[in-house]
Amino acid sequence: MLYAAYELNRSWFNAASTWASIGAQMLNRFEMPMGMSGLTPVMSSALEVFAHASAAYGKPAFDIETVPVDGIDQPVTEAIVVHRPWGNLLRFTHPGLPANAPRLLIVAPMSGHYATLLRGTVARMLERAEVFVTDWADAKMVPLSEGSFDLDDYIDYLIGFLEHIGPGAHMLAVCQPSVPAFAATAIMNGDKHPCRPLTLTMMGGPIDTREAPTTVNDLAMQRPIEWFKHTVIATVPLQYPGAGRQVYPGFMQLAGFMSMNLGNHMLSHYHMFKHMVEGDGESAEATKTFYDEYRAVCDLNADFYLQTVEEVFQKHALANGKFVHRGKLVDLGKITDTALLAVEGERDDISGVGQTRAALHLATGLADKKKKYLLAPEVGHYGIFNGSKWRERIAPVLEDWIARHDRAKLKVVA
Repeated sequence: MLYAAYELNRSWFNAASTWASIGAQMLNRFEMPMGMSGLTPVMSSALEVFAHASAAYGKPAFDIETVPVDGIDQPVTEAIVVHRPWGNLLRFTHPGLPANAPRLLIVAPMSGHYATLLRGTVARMLERAEVFVTDWADAKMVPLSEGSFDLDDYIDYLIGFLEHIGPGAHMLAVCQPSVPAFAATAIMNGDKHPCRPLTLTMMGGPIDTREAPTTVNDLAMQRPIEWFKHTVIATVPLQYPGAGRQVYPGFMQLAGFMSMNLGNHMLSHYHMFKHMVEGDGESAEATKTFYDEYRAVCDLNADFYLQTVEEVFQKHALANGKFVHRGKLVDLGKITDTALLAVEGERDDISGVGQTRAALHLATGLADKKKKYLLAPEVGHYGIFNGSKWRERIAPVLEDWIARHDRAKLKVVA
C-alpha cells in the first residue's frame, strides 16, 4: 500500500504542477488582464517555484556535449559498451585524448540517485582520461525474471567491468560504492588478476562508519535490521516492469535526505523565488538545475539495500575483517599492487571525517608510498565530486595520483 499511496499522491501533484506552470506562463503574458499588475512577478514566480517543486523527475541524461582541453572544446562521444540487467557500462571519450590516456572507471553510487549525479565528476576527469561509468538500473524497471541483486552481485559487476576495460585501468568510487570497490580490489589483488586496478580512489565512502558517525550512521544503528525490512521495504506496483519486486523506494530515500537538511532546502527554494521576482534568471536556473538532478530518484533492490545496512553500517564487516564475498572472506591485507587514495570533505555530513581514511589503515599489505590521504577544507559531501572546489582542488590531486601510477609511465608486471 505504501507504493500505491505514493503513486496516487504523485499523480495528483503532477496535475497540480502542470496547472501551476500554465498559470505562471499566463501571468507573464502582457496581453492578459493581470499582465501589467505590480503583483504579477510575485504570483508567477510563486507558481513557477511550486510547479518545479512538485514535478515528477525521470532519469536524466548526462548531456556532456563538449569538454575544454587546452582551451579547445572537444566533442564528447558517449556509448554503452556493456549492457547488463542491473547496470550498463558507459564509455566517454573525445578526439583530444592521446592514445596512451589513462582509463578510469568511475563507480557511481547505487543509493537512490542516478549516475548522472556525477556529471561534473565525469566531465572534469574526461579532460585527461578515457572515462567509463557504471550506470546502475532502477530496480522497479528490472523484471523479476532477471533475479535479485545484492552486494555480491555488485562486486561481481565491478570485476566484470574492469575485465572489459582491460589491464591497466584506474577506479574511482564515490561515496557508497567505496565499500564494494575496496572489496573487489582486495579480491583481484589476492587473485593476481591481470585487470586489477592500478589505483583506487575512494571519496566520502563509509569504509568504517564508527569513525565520526553522522546522522545517517546513527539512524542505521538505532533500529534492528528487521525494522528496516518491515518499515521501508515496499513492493513495486503493476505499472512497472519490475512489478512484484521488493525494493527500497527512491522516494523514501529522497525524503530522508531532504528531512536531514529541510531548513537548507526550504531556504534554497526561497532564494530561487527571490531571484525570479528580481529577474535574476541565471541564479534561479542554477538552483533549478541542482534540484532537477537531486529529485530524480530510483529504487534499490531490497536484498542489496538490507545487506548494505547490515554489513556496512551495523556490523562494520569490512573494517572488522569479517566481510564475505560468495562465501569467502575478503582479506584487505592482500592489496599489495593497487595504490590507494582516500578523499574526504571537512564538512561532509554523510560520511564523517575518518571513515574513508580508515581504508589506508586496513590495507596492511600495501606500502606507505602507495597510500595517500586528502582532506578538502570547507567541502561538504556533494562538493567532494561536484562544483568548483572539486574541479580546482580535488581533481588535480586525483589526476596526479593516476599519472604517477599509470601503466604508460610504469612497468607493471601482471
